Amino acid sequence: MATVRKDAAAPAVQEAAVTGKGPAPSGKARSRTRRSTLPLTIGSGLLGLLLWVVLANIGIQGFPGPLEVAERAVTSIGDGTLLGDALASLRRVLTGFVLGVALAVPVGFLMGWYPVIRGLIEPWLQFFRMVPPLAIIPLAIVLMGIDETPKIFVIFLASFLSSVVSTFQGVVSVDSTLINAARVLGAKDRTVFTGVVVPASTPFILVGMRIGLGASWATVVAAELIAAQEGLGYRMQQSQLYYDLPTIFVQLIVIGLIGLIMDRALLLAERRLTNWQERR
Repeated sequence: MATVRKDAAAPAVQEAAVTGKGPAPSGKARSRTRRSTLPLTIGSGLLGLLLWVVLANIGIQGFPGPLEVAERAVTSIGDGTLLGDALASLRRVLTGFVLGVALAVPVGFLMGWYPVIRGLIEPWLQFFRMVPPLAIIPLAIVLMGIDETPKIFVIFLASFLSSVVSTFQGVVSVDSTLINAARVLGAKDRTVFTGVVVPASTPFILVGMRIGLGASWATVVAAELIAAQEGLGYRMQQSQLYYDLPTIFVQLIVIGLIGLIMDRALLLAERRLTNWQERR
């Protein structure tokens, strides 16, 4: 009877687990797809700009146009206000987001791999998922003060809850046939976990990170509206008091642009790490 060498079987199983449904689409095919959607993206942006101009010229009281907002942005950049606020908000988001993801990934793996840990943690996880992080801001401020700690904590909580659920779902969604095949071919638990479970869960983890990033920006703006001395949310609150709509628009656009850049970076990482997946 033919025998299968363990050291040769494990890489074969890992390759089968990672490649999944077959060979990945070529880089040329993906490049053609991106080029085909580029005109639509540009057209959508121009249409949005045109709609903005129309809304600014139909008589909505105080609604600023693109030129007025651009002038306010230049002024804010010139006096350093915009850069300082953007850096303050970005620092808070990055700190809370990185801490949340760093804890969420191992907790999600443990929950998915060990049923005992899942039973202990999942009820609490689902409970806190039902409580919006924004609702915890007042409590965090009362308990932690008005410095950076409560702001970073609520951002951490928002990113953690989004990422841990995605990681957990990725682990439990791994095809059991792949795991059983790896074990039949002699792979140990460590090889199964690193060679099958981790690659198959990576797309879920990255999707959770993208969702957590959006939640982090929403949370930081809300936190800065309540208690902050600098930041994009704080600047919007101050502008609202004086009905300064151009400044509010500037802050909104900056938040959207920074968030979009960060999301594109995560999307690029997802494509690099999961280039074995078939894509539409």
